[in-house]
Amino acid sequence: MKKRVILAYSGGLDTSVMVRWLTENGYEVITYTADVGQGEELSEIPEKARRAGAVEAIVEDLKETFAENYCLPTLKALALYEGKYPLTAALSRPLIAERLVYYAEKFNADYVAHGSTGKGNDQVRFELSVWALNPDIEVLAPVREWEFKSREEQVEYAQRFNIPVKATKEKPYSIDRNLWGVSIECGPLEDPSQEPPEDAYQITTSPEKAPDQPEYITIGFEKGKPVSINGNKYENLYKLIVDLNEIAGRHGVGRIDMVENRLVGIKSREIYEAPGSIVLYEAYRDLLSLVLDRFTFHYFLTHIPHEYAKLVYEGLWFTPLRQAIDAFTNTLAELATGEIRVKLYKGSVSVVGRKSPNSLYIEELATYSEKDQFDQIAGKHFTKVWGLPLKVLGRVKTGKNR
Repeated sequence: MKKRVILAYSGGLDTSVMVRWLTENGYEVITYTADVGQGEELSEIPEKARRAGAVEAIVEDLKETFAENYCLPTLKALALYEGKYPLTAALSRPLIAERLVYYAEKFNADYVAHGSTGKGNDQVRFELSVWALNPDIEVLAPVREWEFKSREEQVEYAQRFNIPVKATKEKPYSIDRNLWGVSIECGPLEDPSQEPPEDAYQITTSPEKAPDQPEYITIGFEKGKPVSINGNKYENLYKLIVDLNEIAGRHGVGRIDMVENRLVGIKSREIYEAPGSIVLYEAYRDLLSLVLDRFTFHYFLTHIPHEYAKLVYEGLWFTPLRQAIDAFTNTLAELATGEIRVKLYKGSVSVVGRKSPNSLYIEELATYSEKDQFDQIAGKHFTKVWGLPLKVLGRVKTGKNR
């Protein structure tokens, strides 16, 4: 009796080769493909998987689940790994792992499989998520075991078995795309001293070729959730993100080129495109600065974005820590209702206006005009008390306390 495995299947080079490789090694393969906003037509996925050797192919639309339950919590935490990466691919892994476990239980499979390499981050994200949900399921990672030493060898293998793949020897990029952005690696990108070739980018216009006139858009938030663009309300968050990707992408916004620290200890050069999410990050950060008091805002910035990004990056989605941080950021989001106006121009995004019913900005206190109601004398006394420790320190340093 063949061993049954549920394979996370993208239809790309690695997983297409993997179906055939697992089949040849005695497994009955059921592929699972999640539509998390790849922007691709997935109707051909089942036929492609079966041509590679799968006995069953499942395709599931998870765009709104992904947007609401994964992208939105990460936005509320303003999580950027190492201050730059908006966790595009990392976010989809726990969701896919959750569905792999569901179908493994449904089809009585003892195994699930993924396409991560032995030095990739995704092996950790998939496997920790699976074990957190069902510790009895075994996880397979063929890339860590098979005989192929390069993507070129995989392309040759796919061609030998007549498996259609997008990667070629001339353009050997590894591309992972979803609603939240695109992750691109391999090929010419492996030389961190070289500028990424323009053909590596998938969804953004080169800033040099972007429109010569800026575009202004207004993003509306309700309790931390983006709900409108230029006054047009969206019932589905994922549709808002799709439209924002298109708007910001044509202005070259959201390109990220970084050398990041992978979980296994190596440094890796990656490029990312995240036009919609980068705009939302800028807008939401500005909205929080408007509605949160200084103590809460500073605590949030100091502790939350870095820690949340780390736990997503390191595969710790299904932990009490993530749930606890979500509870904190959801509390803050209760105040985050308002509109943020942003300017998109030649690869840049900047906030140029903001308003909220919960705004803590009071013009009569901030102004330097005749409307000023700030008690200037109180400022004198405040400074005297606030600066007292430094005044005492100065006396000691200069010997004037003797």
